[in-house]
Amino acid sequence: MISQWYGLKPRAIKLRQDGLSIKIIEKRLKIPRSTLSGWFRLIRLSSQQEHKLEVNRRLGLVKAREKAVIWHNKQKENRLRLAEAEADKTLEQINLPHGSVSELALAMLYLGEGFKKSLDTGIGNSDPTILRFFVAMLLNFYRVEKNKITCQLHLRADQDPNMIKKYWSEKLGLPLAAFQAVSQDKRTKGRPTYPDYKGVCIVRCGHVAIQRKLVYLSKKFCERIIGQNQGLRA
Repeated sequence: MISQWYGLKPRAIKLRQDGLSIKIIEKRLKIPRSTLSGWFRLIRLSSQQEHKLEVNRRLGLVKAREKAVIWHNKQKENRLRLAEAEADKTLEQINLPHGSVSELALAMLYLGEGFKKSLDTGIGNSDPTILRFFVAMLLNFYRVEKNKITCQLHLRADQDPNMIKKYWSEKLGLPLAAFQAVSQDKRTKGRPTYPDYKGVCIVRCGHVAIQRKLVYLSKKFCERIIGQNQGLRA
């Protein structure tokens, strides 16, 4: 019995000899792969044709990877939009101007990032947003005088201290005079730094009382949440 696709056999064989894969021919001519496999079984390709087929196969893999990257990036973009929308929804339920909310947020941040065994209040980080929030709370909530805030930079060997000082000064709204010390890691010599990395900036003020309150506040808050959850499970 002659296959309904038999009339396409010469064209299919020509495409195969031109270096196209069975998958592409199947898609282009709408012929089942099992039928194509039977037709191509006895075809003997020259070394040049085999080479062309291999080249096309590799090009196909490259294109498939490119499409996969585009798809994954699109999916990631959608997930980021969803996360941002959920964050906005949560923020709408919070009275942000309320001082207690801001102080609790700082306390939780300080529990993870702040200095707890020194005689002053301080945080070190490479993220300007975190340090801007910390500085804003010191100035506006705790009424710390700006000239009482000092900074220290930890940089890689190839970074320009003066340029980085200027960067952090502008980001944090603090004078250059606040940046009293800079240390550079000699172990990183010869290894280039990513352009977006501006080192670690440590921001301190001398008010140890702020540190103590933040640590107690964060720990007691965690203990209350833990206690409530245990009560719900009981």
